[in-house]
Amino acid sequence: MAESFGVDAERYDRTRPPYPDAMVERIIAASPGPDVLDVGCGTGIAARQFRAAGCTVLGVEPDARMADFARRDGLEVEVATFETWDPAGRRFDAVVAGTAWHWIDPVAGAAKAAEVLRPGGRLAAFWHVFEPPPAVAEALFAVNRRVMPGLPARNRPAKAIDGYRPLFDKAVEGITRTGAFGDPEEWRYDWQRYYTRDEWLDQMPTSGILTRLPADTLAEVLREAGAAIDAIGGGFTMAYTTVVITAARV
Repeated sequence: MAESFGVDAERYDRTRPPYPDAMVERIIAASPGPDVLDVGCGTGIAARQFRAAGCTVLGVEPDARMADFARRDGLEVEVATFETWDPAGRRFDAVVAGTAWHWIDPVAGAAKAAEVLRPGGRLAAFWHVFEPPPAVAEALFAVNRRVMPGLPARNRPAKAIDGYRPLFDKAVEGITRTGAFGDPEEWRYDWQRYYTRDEWLDQMPTSGILTRLPADTLAEVLREAGAAIDAIGGGFTMAYTTVVITAARV
């Protein structure tokens, strides 16, 4: 699944939201310099934001299709998994990962980050946690369970952030086990974005759980989601929390 997102890199780049500017600025301010390594850079959404803020960015991305898309905008990207990537002696002031660190072995990844960071350099992994309106969330949960019966049998968490907590905990554990970082911190940024029905349905196929569905099954999921959004007026405001797990190299 980690290498399925490139099936429609243009859609991914067009529909996935950027990260809060305040988050980017804080990571840069907490790093000793402007050299950034973007792990799992995808189409370059976060990389472009760090570049716009004055950083020099190198991306590492396992999917050649995503890497090719990122290069169209002048980003430098090397195709590899982070665990096997050869830094060739290069060092960085920050290692960042936008919605990607959960695809990386948390211990091996943190150890590689420690290897390539300068003293005082910062590791920052971040994710968007999103909370649709209850009617939309319930409809999506129900149709996913129906068309994908092989999904793990677990209830939908009461709060979206509870579903992400295991990812955050694994990231913290991996960082701590290296012994190469100071105490991990969790930063949070709350924001909102309004979606029309068509805007949200356009983004949905970029979700990892949907990228590998047959076309007819995906169409069924989108129909159910569209009907739920139509029932609440044809659009909705999504509540986002961007969560950062971060620590400084000692």
